[in-house]
Amino acid sequence: MIVVTGATGHIGNVLVRELLARGQVVRALVMPADDLSPLEGLEAEVVYGDVTHPGSLTAAFAGADLVFHLAGVVTIMPSMKALLEAVNVKGTRNVIDACRATGVRRLVYTSSVHAIVEPPFGTFIDESLPFDPDGVLGDYARSKARATLLLLGEVEKGGLDAVVCCPTGIIGPWDYKVSNIGQMIIDFASGHLRSYVRGAYDFVDVRDVVRGLILAAETGQSGRHYILSGAQVQVPELMKELELNIRHRAPLYEIPARVARSAGVLASVYYRLIRRQPVFTAYSIDVLKSNSRVSSARAREELGFTTRAWQESIHDHVEWFRSRGMLPERK
Repeated sequence: MIVVTGATGHIGNVLVRELLARGQVVRALVMPADDLSPLEGLEAEVVYGDVTHPGSLTAAFAGADLVFHLAGVVTIMPSMKALLEAVNVKGTRNVIDACRATGVRRLVYTSSVHAIVEPPFGTFIDESLPFDPDGVLGDYARSKARATLLLLGEVEKGGLDAVVCCPTGIIGPWDYKVSNIGQMIIDFASGHLRSYVRGAYDFVDVRDVVRGLILAAETGQSGRHYILSGAQVQVPELMKELELNIRHRAPLYEIPARVARSAGVLASVYYRLIRRQPVFTAYSIDVLKSNSRVSSARAREELGFTTRAWQESIHDHVEWFRSRGMLPERK
């Protein structure tokens, strides 16, 4: 039996779908207040728990052979350090302890490429670079770096078989909770996205990440980490692809990065007030201007990891929103 924490998230619900399609018995760990729409119609056992409550994990992991740990806080918003520490770091400690207590054979942890120290421009981000909370950008990345180092340290101590996967930016269908990129797609469709900032980011399809996680569970080396990346996409390229799929003209106005970053500080307050997924903040602008040349060579060579064209992923993401009536009409 396989347990998936964070089962209603973007990666989580797609992972549950793929495991069930392969004939696996799946237990989906969800928060008590979670909207279960992402799991509707799926023949997975749903159990309620919280990674910050150790007792709930021990009960959820009982009888499990394999645990995929996906539950966590992903944010580009500032001032969330305490929550990130409680969920991403201490929550991972609780998952490790529960795996040991219940005799789980293998743990696959989903970290982030942002937990890896960024090298200078002109070089690739790969697994030769360290996880260092003091050398990465933003509170989210720092929390994932600390959690990853914690887990790898426990593997070294013995008694824990665990593999780490580090995806880049997730795109693709079944985006029920509307990710940051999903909100950008919706804003593009509605006409609210009126400008852009030049930069680049590495995007990978959620379905390819899910298969990478399964490959890591099957053949990954314990104590080893694997980057799951797709393709580096320039922002103007992304805008043109959205124009093609949404059939509305892409924004023409380019904002200088330093101006956008200053506005992003105020935007964080705005998004918090209206309780909406942010499209850009000062942190997201910094990420767009950072090194996004990422190599997944280790995962491809050791696991057999493969990816599809990013244009296919954007098309499927847009069409999934459209099929659910989530793509607004431009006024």
